[in-house]
Amino acid sequence: MSVHETEIKLEYETAPFLHSLFANDARELKYLEEKLGVRSVTRDGWILFAGPEPAVKASTAVFADLEQARRQGGVIGARDFRLAVDLVAEGGGSVSELSGVRLLGVRGRKPVMPKTPRQLEYLKAIEKNDVVFGLGPAGTGKTYLAMAMGLSLLKAKRVGRVVLTRPAVEAGEALGFLPGDLREKVAPYLRPLYDAIHDMIGHEEGERYLADGTIEIAPLAFMRGRTLARSFVILDEAQNTTREQMFMALTRLGEESRMVVTGDGSQVDLKPNVPSGLFEAERALAGVPGIDFVRFSGVDVVRHPVVGRIIEAYDAHRSSAG
Repeated sequence: MSVHETEIKLEYETAPFLHSLFANDARELKYLEEKLGVRSVTRDGWILFAGPEPAVKASTAVFADLEQARRQGGVIGARDFRLAVDLVAEGGGSVSELSGVRLLGVRGRKPVMPKTPRQLEYLKAIEKNDVVFGLGPAGTGKTYLAMAMGLSLLKAKRVGRVVLTRPAVEAGEALGFLPGDLREKVAPYLRPLYDAIHDMIGHEEGERYLADGTIEIAPLAFMRGRTLARSFVILDEAQNTTREQMFMALTRLGEESRMVVTGDGSQVDLKPNVPSGLFEAERALAGVPGIDFVRFSGVDVVRHPVVGRIIEAYDAHRSSAG
């Protein structure tokens, strides 16, 4: 061993516990070795790191973070392991901090937890501010996490209802000609919101809340003229609001209410020459007290890993073409 190198041996109570720290897949250790520049050997309940002292210390920090997350009840998947490595390599954040935030998770259901540092920042912003804009590509958890926060505040009786709305751009003036009652008419446009509710609190409880108005889902056009007091309001797909619709939505807030506005500026479905209300809001509300903007990127995508790569590839293509 050269004078410039060192080694550290970490020991755990059982081999299964150690294995759980690297997602029960020893192949994941290759990612740590390549990213941090160390060598690793593991057997039974121990793992040994060897290499340059800074790299060995970084590897130890990764496993300390993962151990804390695991002892907090977290389950370490391959994504979590690689995130822990990346965070240490980049010098900020920890997986244990992410796993320490849990929303809902009652009656045997998995709790909703942030998966990236940006998602954690988003939840903290929602807790702190009256209005939060969650901006970025599909799959970054903007709407899902907002829904989880809204339902958590509802169950804690900090708000009296959750109001979910989005512009039904495709419907236009034809909405009234569709068969069924209001809920049936707009269901195709609001389906992702229903799915999230049923996923988090179950179909039975979700339907009960929807039936008694504790959770209200409606197209944005039906918000006009209302004042929403003691409500948690989620305006989804906000890039498809007109300037007038965005202003109308933001001014619906009443006492003890808060709003989360989610949108992806790269997916505007408005007619040509119709400006997006989201773009105007970004410019007009920057720096206003009580309003915060959290911007997601491809690294925050929590769908299939290829989705993040697709987003990055398209961004690069459009930048070079523009």
